[in-house]
Amino acid sequence: MIIKTSNLVLRPWQESDAQCLYHFAKNPNIGPIAGWPPHECVEDSLNIIKTVFSKRETYAVVKDDVPIGCVGLLFHPDTNHWWGEGAAELGYWIGEEYWGNGYAFEASQALVKRAFDELGVKEIYASYRIENNQSKRVLEKLGFEYYSELTNENYLGEFFQEIAMKLEK
Repeated sequence: MIIKTSNLVLRPWQESDAQCLYHFAKNPNIGPIAGWPPHECVEDSLNIIKTVFSKRETYAVVKDDVPIGCVGLLFHPDTNHWWGEGAAELGYWIGEEYWGNGYAFEASQALVKRAFDELGVKEIYASYRIENNQSKRVLEKLGFEYYSELTNENYLGEFFQEIAMKLEK
């Protein structure tokens, strides 16, 4: 599946994207705020493409033929939390060099539309760390509303607070 927006193309990740993914995913301002460790080598990025990014409804966010981020819908049991039957969880990140252009919103908006119009999803949830105001703004712009505050555990075993948001069809 390929989804085109006015500025972006959402397409499946390819193994040949590993070097580009590593460029963005090694940045400590990207992974930890999204819940994963910075990538330490291209092989880390290739492994993520082959496993995590190969799941259905997970797309490379491509600008001018360069994968600059990721957007995806997760379905149980691959979600971070149990949201209920028939629900999906939205996740996204954009490379720091591309922040401030509305790309996370644009990519997420296209995937939310697909979820509701084509995949039969009735509710979409998303969560963000309390300190991540950029993600909060993206979700509010998409129409998500506050659902609850949760405690989660990161890849280092440290606990943190996050806000869960919900969007209904």
